[in-house]
Amino acid sequence: MTIRVLLADDQALLRGTFRMLFDSTDDMETVGEASDGREAVELARTRRPDVILMDIRMPGMDGLAATRSIGQAEDLAAVKVLILTTFEDDEYVAEALRAGASGFLGKGARPEELLDAVRTVAAGDALLSPAATRGLIRRFLAQPEPRTAAVHERLQCLTPRERDVLGLVALGLSNEEIAERLFVSPLTAKTHINRAMTKLAARDRAQLVVVAYQCGVVSPAAPAPPPP
Repeated sequence: MTIRVLLADDQALLRGTFRMLFDSTDDMETVGEASDGREAVELARTRRPDVILMDIRMPGMDGLAATRSIGQAEDLAAVKVLILTTFEDDEYVAEALRAGASGFLGKGARPEELLDAVRTVAAGDALLSPAATRGLIRRFLAQPEPRTAAVHERLQCLTPRERDVLGLVALGLSNEEIAERLFVSPLTAKTHINRAMTKLAARDRAQLVVVAYQCGVVSPAAPAPPPP
Protein backbone atom coordinates (compact mmCIF):
# COMPACT_ATOMS: atom_id res chain seq x y z
CA MET A 1 0.00 0.00 0.00
CA THR A 2 1.39 3.39 -1.03
CA ILE A 3 1.23 6.21 1.51
CA ARG A 4 0.02 9.44 -0.10
CA VAL A 5 1.86 12.46 1.32
CA LEU A 6 0.98 16.16 1.02
CA LEU A 7 3.75 18.68 1.72
CA ALA A 8 2.88 21.98 3.43
CA ASP A 9 5.82 24.37 3.84
CA ASP A 10 6.46 27.92 2.64
CA GLN A 11 10.00 27.04 1.49
CA ALA A 12 9.91 25.69 -2.08
CA LEU A 13 13.44 24.27 -1.84
CA LEU A 14 12.55 22.29 1.26
CA ARG A 15 9.37 20.96 -0.36
CA GLY A 16 11.42 19.86 -3.34
CA THR A 17 13.86 18.02 -1.10
CA PHE A 18 11.02 16.22 0.71
CA ARG A 19 9.34 15.35 -2.59
CA MET A 20 12.51 13.68 -3.89
CA LEU A 21 12.82 11.74 -0.64
CA PHE A 22 9.24 10.46 -0.63
CA ASP A 23 9.02 9.80 -4.35
CA SER A 24 12.20 7.72 -4.23
CA THR A 25 10.70 5.52 -1.49
CA ASP A 26 8.82 2.43 -2.63
CA ASP A 27 5.84 2.79 -0.29
CA MET A 28 5.29 6.58 -0.57
CA GLU A 29 4.32 9.19 -3.12
CA THR A 30 3.91 12.98 -2.98
CA VAL A 31 0.41 14.01 -4.09
CA GLY A 32 0.70 17.77 -3.72
CA GLU A 33 2.52 20.80 -2.31
CA ALA A 34 1.11 23.74 -0.34
CA SER A 35 2.92 26.96 0.50
CA ASP A 36 0.56 28.00 3.32
CA GLY A 37 -2.05 26.55 5.64
CA ARG A 38 -5.09 27.57 3.61
CA GLU A 39 -3.76 25.84 0.52
CA ALA A 40 -2.96 22.77 2.63
CA VAL A 41 -6.60 22.52 3.75
CA GLU A 42 -7.84 22.93 0.17
CA LEU A 43 -5.44 20.29 -1.16
CA ALA A 44 -6.36 17.94 1.67
CA ARG A 45 -9.90 17.91 0.28
CA THR A 46 -8.97 17.55 -3.38
CA ARG A 47 -5.95 15.22 -3.15
CA ARG A 48 -7.03 13.13 -0.13
CA PRO A 49 -3.55 12.41 1.26
CA ASP A 50 -2.96 9.84 3.98
CA VAL A 51 -0.46 12.12 5.75
CA ILE A 52 0.20 15.86 5.58
CA LEU A 53 3.72 16.93 6.47
CA MET A 54 2.86 20.29 8.02
CA ASP A 55 5.17 23.18 8.90
CA ILE A 56 4.04 25.49 11.73
CA ARG A 57 5.40 28.87 10.62
CA MET A 58 3.75 29.77 7.29
CA PRO A 59 2.29 33.07 5.99
CA GLY A 60 -1.45 33.64 6.23
CA MET A 61 -2.97 30.58 7.88
CA ASP A 62 -0.20 28.85 9.85
CA GLY A 63 0.26 25.13 10.30
CA LEU A 64 -1.50 24.94 13.65
CA ALA A 65 -4.62 26.70 12.32
CA ALA A 66 -4.60 24.45 9.25
CA THR A 67 -4.24 21.37 11.43
CA ARG A 68 -7.14 22.50 13.58
CA SER A 69 -9.30 23.09 10.49
CA ILE A 70 -8.49 19.64 9.13
CA GLY A 71 -9.08 17.98 12.49
CA GLN A 72 -12.53 19.54 12.81
CA ALA A 73 -13.64 18.54 9.29
CA GLU A 74 -15.62 15.30 9.28
CA ASP A 75 -14.83 14.68 5.62
CA LEU A 76 -11.10 14.75 6.42
CA ALA A 77 -11.22 12.31 9.32
CA ALA A 78 -8.88 9.90 7.51
CA VAL A 79 -6.18 12.53 6.95
CA LYS A 80 -3.30 12.48 9.45
CA VAL A 81 -1.10 15.49 10.18
CA LEU A 82 2.58 15.18 11.04
CA ILE A 83 4.00 18.48 12.28
CA LEU A 84 7.56 19.08 11.10
CA THR A 85 9.21 22.28 12.30
CA THR A 86 12.36 23.90 13.61
CA PHE A 87 10.30 25.30 16.49
CA GLU A 88 10.35 22.15 18.59
CA ASP A 89 9.40 23.61 21.96
CA ASP A 90 6.90 22.63 24.61
CA GLU A 91 4.16 25.10 23.72
CA TYR A 92 4.16 24.16 20.04
CA VAL A 93 4.01 20.45 20.82
CA ALA A 94 1.07 20.90 23.18
CA GLU A 95 -0.81 23.17 20.79
CA ALA A 96 -0.18 20.82 17.86
CA LEU A 97 -1.64 17.88 19.78
CA ARG A 98 -4.66 19.90 20.86
CA ALA A 99 -5.19 20.97 17.25
CA GLY A 100 -5.41 17.32 16.22
CA ALA A 101 -1.90 16.50 14.99
CA SER A 102 -0.93 12.84 15.04
CA GLY A 103 2.78 13.45 15.33
CA PHE A 104 5.49 16.02 15.91
CA LEU A 105 9.04 15.88 14.57
CA GLY A 106 11.89 18.40 14.43
CA LYS A 107 13.43 19.38 11.09
CA GLY A 108 16.73 18.13 12.41
CA ALA A 109 15.50 14.54 12.07
CA ARG A 110 17.41 12.20 9.77
CA PRO A 111 15.73 11.12 6.48
CA GLU A 112 15.12 7.60 7.75
CA GLU A 113 13.53 9.01 10.92
CA LEU A 114 11.18 11.14 8.82
CA LEU A 115 10.17 8.18 6.66
CA ASP A 116 9.52 6.05 9.75
CA ALA A 117 7.51 8.91 11.26
CA VAL A 118 5.27 9.11 8.20
CA ARG A 119 4.72 5.35 8.31
CA THR A 120 3.92 5.49 12.02
CA VAL A 121 1.37 8.26 11.63
CA ALA A 122 -0.17 6.67 8.53
CA ALA A 123 -0.70 3.46 10.53
CA GLY A 124 -2.75 5.40 13.09
CA ASP A 125 -0.15 5.55 15.85
CA ALA A 126 0.92 8.74 17.64
CA LEU A 127 4.46 9.91 17.15
CA LEU A 128 6.48 12.37 19.18
CA SER A 129 10.13 13.19 18.63
CA PRO A 130 12.61 12.47 21.43
CA ALA A 131 12.50 16.16 22.42
CA ALA A 132 8.75 15.90 22.98
CA THR A 133 9.00 13.78 26.11
CA ARG A 134 6.23 12.12 28.09
CA GLY A 135 6.79 14.60 30.89
CA LEU A 136 6.22 17.46 28.47
CA ILE A 137 2.87 16.04 27.40
CA ARG A 138 1.79 15.51 30.99
CA ARG A 139 2.77 19.07 31.91
CA PHE A 140 1.01 20.85 29.07
CA LEU A 141 -2.00 18.65 28.39
CA ALA A 142 -2.96 18.08 32.00
CA GLN A 143 -5.23 21.13 32.06
CA PRO A 144 -5.93 22.16 28.46
CA GLU A 145 -9.54 23.05 29.27
CA PRO A 146 -11.76 23.22 32.38
CA ARG A 147 -12.93 19.74 33.29
CA THR A 148 -16.69 19.79 33.18
CA ALA A 149 -19.27 17.11 33.86
CA ALA A 150 -19.85 16.86 30.11
CA VAL A 151 -16.16 16.09 29.59
CA HIS A 152 -16.22 13.32 32.19
CA GLU A 153 -19.34 11.85 30.64
CA ARG A 154 -17.29 11.01 27.58
CA LEU A 155 -15.70 8.19 29.56
CA GLN A 156 -18.98 6.55 30.57
CA CYS A 157 -18.96 4.54 27.34
CA LEU A 158 -15.67 2.83 28.23
CA THR A 159 -15.28 -0.42 30.13
CA PRO A 160 -12.97 -0.43 33.19
CA ARG A 161 -10.29 -2.24 31.15
CA GLU A 162 -10.57 0.30 28.33
CA ARG A 163 -10.08 3.09 30.88
CA ASP A 164 -6.96 1.35 32.16
CA VAL A 165 -5.66 1.07 28.61
CA LEU A 166 -6.49 4.74 27.96
CA GLY A 167 -4.38 5.76 30.94
CA LEU A 168 -1.44 3.67 29.74
CA VAL A 169 -1.67 5.07 26.22
CA ALA A 170 -1.56 8.57 27.72
CA LEU A 171 1.66 7.68 29.53
CA GLY A 172 3.27 6.79 26.20
CA LEU A 173 3.35 3.01 26.53
CA SER A 174 3.45 0.90 23.37
CA ASN A 175 1.03 -1.96 22.68
CA GLU A 176 3.65 -4.42 23.89
CA GLU A 177 4.28 -2.49 27.11
CA ILE A 178 0.55 -2.19 27.77
CA ALA A 179 0.11 -5.92 27.18
CA GLU A 180 2.91 -6.70 29.63
CA ARG A 181 1.45 -4.34 32.25
CA LEU A 182 -2.05 -5.84 31.98
CA PHE A 183 -0.96 -9.47 31.44
CA VAL A 184 -2.69 -9.74 28.06
CA SER A 185 -1.47 -10.28 24.50
CA PRO A 186 -0.39 -7.31 22.34
CA LEU A 187 -3.32 -8.11 20.04
CA THR A 188 -5.76 -7.84 22.96
CA ALA A 189 -4.19 -4.56 24.01
CA LYS A 190 -4.55 -3.23 20.47
CA THR A 191 -8.19 -4.34 20.40
CA HIS A 192 -8.93 -2.41 23.61
CA ILE A 193 -7.19 0.67 22.17
CA ASN A 194 -9.14 0.48 18.91
CA ARG A 195 -12.43 0.12 20.80
CA ALA A 196 -11.60 3.13 22.97
CA MET A 197 -10.74 5.15 19.86
CA THR A 198 -14.05 4.20 18.25
CA LYS A 199 -16.13 5.00 21.34
CA LEU A 200 -14.38 8.34 21.94
CA ALA A 201 -14.38 9.27 18.23
CA ALA A 202 -10.60 9.63 18.32
CA ARG A 203 -8.88 9.36 14.99
CA ASP A 204 -5.61 8.07 16.48
CA ARG A 205 -3.61 7.51 19.65
CA ALA A 206 -2.59 11.17 19.86
CA GLN A 207 -6.22 12.16 20.31
CA LEU A 208 -6.62 9.46 22.95
CA VAL A 209 -3.76 11.14 24.85
CA VAL A 210 -5.54 14.49 24.72
CA VAL A 211 -8.84 12.97 25.89
CA ALA A 212 -7.11 11.17 28.76
CA TYR A 213 -5.64 14.39 30.17
CA GLN A 214 -8.75 16.46 29.53
CA CYS A 215 -10.88 13.95 31.44
CA GLY A 216 -8.43 13.49 34.29
CA VAL A 217 -7.68 9.83 33.60
CA VAL A 218 -4.07 10.75 34.29
CA SER A 219 -2.55 13.80 35.95
CA PRO A 220 0.80 15.57 35.55
CA ALA A 221 2.47 13.57 38.30
CA ALA A 222 0.48 10.37 37.92
CA PRO A 223 2.43 7.14 37.65
CA ALA A 224 1.25 4.41 35.31
CA PRO A 225 -1.70 2.46 36.76
CA PRO A 226 -0.59 -0.71 38.60
CA PRO A 227 -1.35 -4.13 37.15
CA PRO A 228 -4.78 -5.53 38.13
